[in-house]
Amino acid sequence: MRTLTLALLLSTTLFADQIVLKNGDTLTGSIVKKDGDKLTIKSEFLGEVSMPWSAVKSVRSDEPLTVELPNDQKAVGKVTTEGDTLQVVTATETRTAVLSAVGNMRSPAEQRTFERLQHPGLLELWTGYFDMGLALARGNARTDTLTTNFNASRVTRHDKITLTFNQLYGSSRLNGVTSTTANALRGGWSYDRDLTRRLFVNVFNQYEHDQFQSLDLRFVLGGGLGLNAIKTPSTTLAFLGGANYARESFSTGLHRDSAEGYFGDDFLHKVSAATSITQTFRIFPNITNSGEYRVNFDVGAVTALKKWLGWQVSITDRFISNPLPGRQRNDLLLSTGLRVSFAK
Repeated sequence: MRTLTLALLLSTTLFADQIVLKNGDTLTGSIVKKDGDKLTIKSEFLGEVSMPWSAVKSVRSDEPLTVELPNDQKAVGKVTTEGDTLQVVTATETRTAVLSAVGNMRSPAEQRTFERLQHPGLLELWTGYFDMGLALARGNARTDTLTTNFNASRVTRHDKITLTFNQLYGSSRLNGVTSTTANALRGGWSYDRDLTRRLFVNVFNQYEHDQFQSLDLRFVLGGGLGLNAIKTPSTTLAFLGGANYARESFSTGLHRDSAEGYFGDDFLHKVSAATSITQTFRIFPNITNSGEYRVNFDVGAVTALKKWLGWQVSITDRFISNPLPGRQRNDLLLSTGLRVSFAK
């Protein structure tokens, strides 16, 4: 039995990719990719581990890798090293390159993902989620509150499209009389296009309806620039600013047209493999009517229960400095419930 166990352990090591570092450490597992100056390997016990390419002394793979060589050449095959030279053993030949001159390397799965991102169709690469929260009360009073939230985004190497929609509806029944207690709809889209690695252009369109603000429709269209302050696999932080046009139509017959500026941030942090936090902030100073402004603030957290299912908590706040007479300036929504995720 011990002999069999030892043989299995040895076979696992023999058929694993191997990285030897200049400090003498040895890592085994599956090479995921070399992206820029970082090499990533997936270990059975440590998960994905990244290290500087400059710290690597030797590499050996037991599965073919796609390797970018100098002069825009490419080779697919198992890799080994001899001194400071990387060797790629293809089906017909052996290609070589100095370690320091090797470009990116990708496993078959990473290569398929890379190629898919080069020229994706408009209906490809969409990911998103749908949230639903429901609260009920039955007894002397009958109340129903439903919240829904939909988000879909398509991210490529150079741009990003985002679609959003959320709804709050509440009703109550007392002494046989039913009345609506909340009725709000919010939605829109945005488009980001990279200009450089850090700088991007942003265009957006927002729609909002709120019965208890007497707001039939708020239409907002604008654009500006954004700056990626932090962009890592676990944390992203972007600052945005620009100008927009806003038109508000109220059930009282009032219409307001305004030019606005805007600035704010988008923040995402993965606390763990299962939990992440998102936050979005925008302030819209009114240029047409100085001193007036609007504020949009959203923050949420989600914990994955399964790959496609999670539990979410979100807070949505909308503040307007100049509501109609008799209306509150601030509307706050807190919701929690299940989140269903999807990817295409």
